[in-house]
Amino acid sequence: MATTISGTSGVTYPSGGVDNTSSAGVGINDTQTLTNKTLTSPNIGGTPVMNASVITLGTAVASTSGTSIDFTSIPSWVKRITVMLNVVSTSGTSPVQLQLGAGSIDATGYTGCYKQEGTSGTLYSTGMVLGGYAAADVRSGAFTLFSFGSNIWVINGTDGLSNASLTGQTGGVKTLSGTLDRIRITTVGGTDTFDAGSINILYE
Repeated sequence: MATTISGTSGVTYPSGGVDNTSSAGVGINDTQTLTNKTLTSPNIGGTPVMNASVITLGTAVASTSGTSIDFTSIPSWVKRITVMLNVVSTSGTSPVQLQLGAGSIDATGYTGCYKQEGTSGTLYSTGMVLGGYAAADVRSGAFTLFSFGSNIWVINGTDGLSNASLTGQTGGVKTLSGTLDRIRITTVGGTDTFDAGSINILYE
């Protein structure tokens, strides 16, 4: 049976009562300062609350076969993605690159450059290059995508080649037609296969 309470003095519940509180109850329109409360994955309208722990680690994928590796179902609220390469190698000389997608992977319209030690750098338009030119190259490093707003994403990162004692840097930008929800790691040529290592992402 429902009980209606009128008046402005409020109701005090006993410790361990129905509402499990030993102080004054809080109405739906009241405000309250939270103390000693634990919030698990808090959000407001699907957007994580500031200062909440919202860094999500993906599931590492072995880069030991196939011509591409996809990470999908990236949440719409994500503003930063870090792509991590762990001793990644391919079967050929085509550089490893990152492509973005909103519903499907976009393979054109990128503006960026990859520069390895001792080179003048190379411009690319089919993706954001993550390093390496030789079949023997073994790449490890981290590359971070930042949301610029208006579905624009910029990238910055560094890789190291353990087989050649070299490092490389990349920078670039891509404008998508919608909200980013997936990324792909492949090669510029698209036919070389992965043959060693693993790849993972962090997003926040």
